[in-house]
Amino acid sequence: MKTKNILIAALSTLIIFSFTSCSHKISFLTSSIVPAARGYVKVKKDDNKNYDIDIEISNLAEVDRLIPKKKVYIVWMISDEDITSNIGQIKITKKKLEASLEAISSSKPNKIFITSEEDARVQTPSLDIVLTTDKF
Repeated sequence: MKTKNILIAALSTLIIFSFTSCSHKISFLTSSIVPAARGYVKVKKDDNKNYDIDIEISNLAEVDRLIPKKKVYIVWMISDEDITSNIGQIKITKKKLEASLEAISSSKPNKIFITSEEDARVQTPSLDIVLTTDKF
């Protein structure tokens, strides 16, 4: 009986832990600007009730090769409150054309998209959307 109770407690703890550490992964849609680019966004709620946002992209062309030429790629988040925020700049490894970004937000992300911009400090996104997700 004691062994059964210990087993039930251990299994319950494992189930609870697995639900609290789940992450949501969504792929970027195919881009008309950079069709070879592929990637995903992984969102996980941390112990402080913030959202860890991890972005991985491959085959993303260098930003100065786009038409029209730009200087930086900026990642934007639309929160569940419908607020659009600049969450960071992604830089590409020139050899492999890969990019990544890790960000933390106190708001729950509803959608992530990437634009090409002239300046990393931009406060509103341009219409040059390179990659986007569906709504989460």
